[in-house]
Amino acid sequence: MKETIFSEWHDKPLDEILYDCRELVEDPTYPTVKRWRANGGKVAGHFQVYFPEEIAHAAGMLPVKLRGAPVEPTHADSHFGSYLCSILKTSLEIVSTGELELDLFVSHPICDAARNLAAIWGRNFDYPCQILYLPQNPNSSHSATYLRDEYNRIQGVIEKVAGTNVSQADLQASITLFNENRRLMRELYTIKCETPWLVSAEDAYCLVSVGGMIPREEHNELLQTVIPKIKARKTKKQDRTRIVFEGGFCEQPPLDLIRMLGRSCYLVDDDLLIGMRWILEDVPSNGDPLFDLAESYLERSSYSPVQHDNRKLKEEMLLQRVKEAKADAVIIAAAKMCEPGLEEQVAYTHTLDEKGIPYFVSEFEENMTSFEHLELQVETFMENLLFA
Repeated sequence: MKETIFSEWHDKPLDEILYDCRELVEDPTYPTVKRWRANGGKVAGHFQVYFPEEIAHAAGMLPVKLRGAPVEPTHADSHFGSYLCSILKTSLEIVSTGELELDLFVSHPICDAARNLAAIWGRNFDYPCQILYLPQNPNSSHSATYLRDEYNRIQGVIEKVAGTNVSQADLQASITLFNENRRLMRELYTIKCETPWLVSAEDAYCLVSVGGMIPREEHNELLQTVIPKIKARKTKKQDRTRIVFEGGFCEQPPLDLIRMLGRSCYLVDDDLLIGMRWILEDVPSNGDPLFDLAESYLERSSYSPVQHDNRKLKEEMLLQRVKEAKADAVIIAAAKMCEPGLEEQVAYTHTLDEKGIPYFVSEFEENMTSFEHLELQVETFMENLLFA
């Protein structure tokens, strides 16, 4: 697809560009995806946490990250039990109401609730609804080969939906494009960590988030334009606590919550939308591209509560994140009813207690509308840190 679907920000000053990004992230009607479809493009929707978007891109499809929406799940509620996280319900809601139209849906068995998502989806829509089975044992010597074959299976489904055959050259070109995209996001996070007064927490989040709603070519252009402008800002440093936010690997906190936290501290690192930044180094692009993607998922990657890798113990990885970010404290959050997130809270807090690192524990829900009580608690926590 050659026509630009997110052009609102073109030829604007930085503050207006950031405003347009915030507006797009908070819009549950997915206007950019509608434009893509109006231009004749097909859409591959994928659920959290990680999906090899390069495969869908190589087939000419638009990979769209389903991360829920700040809407009431009026229609979707009848398809789920009561005690489940919001992201499952609101993701189905926006598709059921026609706000987001897909040609393919891919989910992952990341938890007991999500493992049934593709089946529920498949009973309500007539397009392919697939489960991508990421390795349960990443430490096995056969994991990369197994995952390469699983990627190949998903590629076959994508090819049928897209009506095209994906060549190795197509995949390698997409890998190169996505390598640049991940490099730019790493550069943005470096700014966020080293000079957090230059970019607010909500703006950094939105600049990453829009990548899940537009082609990566456009996302790269956006980041290539914005990052130098951010670096050129003359904003003065303030005396704020440096905080790591942990718990945004799947369901996303409301943007208002991120905005509120950004008023109280510097969020210097986080795991928000970690699936988009999962691979930490360039994926090789000169061998078997599916194997290179599979190996990179296992060997060049971050961590989350939904991957069980004995080489990446979550507590140790969190301590490393805190150390590298030079953080003063940690906010340990979890989405309501999120089994993996709530389980990890226990291990995280135990480890932080042992190391004497201050932390604040909280829960969130994507359609939260009131933050007064939480904001007061966070402000009290920050004040105690400053005067400790």
